[in-house]
Amino acid sequence: MPKSDKLCIEKIINQTRSSERKFREGNFKEAIEGKREVRLLLNSKFVDEEILKKFKEELSCLYESKFDLINDHKLRIDESKINEIVKFLEQKSDEKYNKGDFKGAIKALRRSEKYLAK
Repeated sequence: MPKSDKLCIEKIINQTRSSERKFREGNFKEAIEGKREVRLLLNSKFVDEEILKKFKEELSCLYESKFDLINDHKLRIDESKINEIVKFLEQKSDEKYNKGDFKGAIKALRRSEKYLAK
């Protein structure tokens, strides 16, 4: 793995963990800002399939739960439906962010990430 790829995935994972910590502390504005920064990084030209795979593995660790309805739902739907749901939730997050509803924005974005997790 080239050094730039390693730095990129480290930044993505660190920012994701930081955002999750802020969410749990109730600092929703900082949490959504961090998640939005991660989205920008994930959409950059430096992100390849390997980085996406590691990001999804990190999400799986963050959102691991004994009772996970989203995970159960993912087992019953196909990849195109998952992508459709993720896109919808990301749009919903953007709308809530633009209205100043940071708590709603971060919740929608976290839910979309749960669909991406392996």
